Amino acid sequence: MTFDPAAAFDPETFRRQGREVIDWIADYWQSLESLPVTSQVEPGWVRSQLPPAPPEQPETLDAVLFDLDRVVVPGLTHWQHPGFFAYFPANASGPAILGELLSAGLGVQGMLWTTSPACTELETHVLDWLCSLLGLPDRFRSSTGGGGAIYDTASSGLLCAMVAARERATQLKSNAQGMQQNNRSMIVYASEAAHSSVEKAAKISGIGQQWVRLIGLNTRGEMDPLALARAMDDDALAGHTPCFVAATVGTTACGAFDPVPLIAESSRRHGAWLHVDAAWAGAAAICPDYRPGILAGAEHADSWGFNPHKWMLVNFDCHALWMADRTSLVEALTMKPEYLRNNASEAGGVVDYSDWQVPLGRRFRALKLWLTLRMIGAESLRQRIGDHVAWATDFAGWVEADPRFDLVCPPSLSLVCFALRDGEQASTALLDRVNRQGNISLSHARVAGRYCLRLAIGGTLTQRRHVEAAWRTLTSLAATQEHSTP
Repeated sequence: MTFDPAAAFDPETFRRQGREVIDWIADYWQSLESLPVTSQVEPGWVRSQLPPAPPEQPETLDAVLFDLDRVVVPGLTHWQHPGFFAYFPANASGPAILGELLSAGLGVQGMLWTTSPACTELETHVLDWLCSLLGLPDRFRSSTGGGGAIYDTASSGLLCAMVAARERATQLKSNAQGMQQNNRSMIVYASEAAHSSVEKAAKISGIGQQWVRLIGLNTRGEMDPLALARAMDDDALAGHTPCFVAATVGTTACGAFDPVPLIAESSRRHGAWLHVDAAWAGAAAICPDYRPGILAGAEHADSWGFNPHKWMLVNFDCHALWMADRTSLVEALTMKPEYLRNNASEAGGVVDYSDWQVPLGRRFRALKLWLTLRMIGAESLRQRIGDHVAWATDFAGWVEADPRFDLVCPPSLSLVCFALRDGEQASTALLDRVNRQGNISLSHARVAGRYCLRLAIGGTLTQRRHVEAAWRTLTSLAATQEHSTP
């Protein structure tokens, strides 16, 4: 059978099928509230519904959409459900989805400036826009020695920052002590509440997980800056090199903000790279009222990143990372074999984003960020985040007023951590019943050693009534659980 190019892409067929797929997505979003938030299927069920071998002959879109409804949707956790309050949000919007569609439709590969100048320059420009919207220091703008880039996730951005830090530390040691000294261990520092990506990056970058120092927390869940200073001093005295410090602004467990200005003092004293991970909380910096806490110490950071795909209506995946000085990053990651050499790159007047990341290839992620900012606008984004924070404050007040519950810590932006006073077993049982009930989904954490439930508000479709409904569900199930306890 001869291959027919029209089977892969025929404009009229695509036009018709594209409308059908857009209609399916729109219908899915409209029906979300009627679906259980988390999947009810057993392990292996999805695969059991699929044929063992791929089709030899083409199937119709109707057949595919039928199986999408029959097999895929029942196996989903619906992250866009208005009752999804677990983990942190991974929200989306119509403009962002259209941007993703345009990226796929254009099909460009943006590894070099020459392979699609618009892919590179739009990304540079939109990251400068975002830098201004957040109020980040000018040192992160592309017009300085810094600049921003879009990665898939905060884990990838942190890895690249750590590799840049390793590169800078290696060069400094080579210049000051000679190459024979470069076998001294480099040390990475992060709080006990930092994201697991710090330890993973240390493993991947060759620094080694054993050289990660997890610094203790204060009573608010923040990194203890005095403990950090002692650890860095002790390592330096032992002949090691304090290399990289990860400060978290908005920890996963309870949304704590590490004291970045104090952390920066120790980082500067030892010449260590300071990275700020604001993956979730960073989006709230577009609101001037929340900016001081989120950006405190940003002027001292070597790299600063957050996820627009968490709380800025840009669909997954989209991590924005800025460098104060891109030199170490580019020197660590640049590779220019003969087949990639070109006049523009050789002249040094363009950015090749392949030099800023681990893979060579790059998707046109800037399109979905560009469409979101243009078609929704900063004012609406600020309003949305402000609403979520206000609803979280209300929810925390309801928790405090109910004698069965404890507010484990003050709410952080739109995150509330709480627990039943009857103890961990009761809180664990309540979380299990809540998530099996179907109309909401929460996650859990440990804060200062205490098991708690987390409610993170941030969904695109979430309204205040959904937050109120979540509280009604919790109190109702808590009441029945209390009555059923012997």
